[in-house]
Amino acid sequence: MEILNSQIEKHYHQPNLYDDIINRLKELEVDLNNVTRKDIAGVDEFHVRGAEVSRELAKIANINNARLLDIGCGIGGPCRMLADEFNCDTVGIDVSKEYVATASKLSELVGLSHSTKFIYADATNLPFGNNEFDVVWTQHVQVNISDKLKFYSEIKRVLNDNGVFIYYEVFKTGNKEVNYPLPWADESSISFLEQSSKIDSILLQLGLVKKQSANQTESGIKVLEKMLDRLTTRGAPRLGLNVLMGASTKDKIANLLSGLKEGKIYLESGVYEKRA
Repeated sequence: MEILNSQIEKHYHQPNLYDDIINRLKELEVDLNNVTRKDIAGVDEFHVRGAEVSRELAKIANINNARLLDIGCGIGGPCRMLADEFNCDTVGIDVSKEYVATASKLSELVGLSHSTKFIYADATNLPFGNNEFDVVWTQHVQVNISDKLKFYSEIKRVLNDNGVFIYYEVFKTGNKEVNYPLPWADESSISFLEQSSKIDSILLQLGLVKKQSANQTESGIKVLEKMLDRLTTRGAPRLGLNVLMGASTKDKIANLLSGLKEGKIYLESGVYEKRA
């Protein structure tokens, strides 16, 4: 597991990420003494549809004032949004030390360090006691998790009774091969695509109760089409997800988009409850 985590961390690693973001904000002539979440919105949510879909999920699950754990938090955008707009006390964990350090500094930069905390940790071995959180949240995370049962078992363990698990994930439809690189993997060795029916089976086996699910593919395709068109016609934005994906951003977006359009993969969100 340590070797796999190291490979995943290497995939996401962008050196001096926080300094890079600061320099880009300077180039955009943003006042560094008054940086807002809006100023960094283009880079801080590393999943299809960004804050738009995060906000939708939060409203559907009615998570105001929750103590929330974001597994695979990236550089902390969802935690900051949930703290700022939904009054949540948020904790984010990630396998990337660079992401965790950047998340902490960005929260301080925008004045949200009091309600957000970020920890370097393994998603299959969470550093928390039982029943610590009202909500556990994952977005485009299980694609990098090989041991699904351990992953979801840990989620159940840290949820309190009547707590809610919310996901927004990429799943495969069958066994058709996708093209790499993709945002979560440059090659298949760190990509663990699964069908949502398999995940549903695991969650039900663990005793979680399904409240709802929704196919998010069409909305995702529309956003990715616009993103790819912009990359093609105008190049990479000064402060966008290209900062996290690097030189292969266009290829990653194109492969993700083609996989969705060809029906090899799909986007799905869902809500489960841990009954007392």
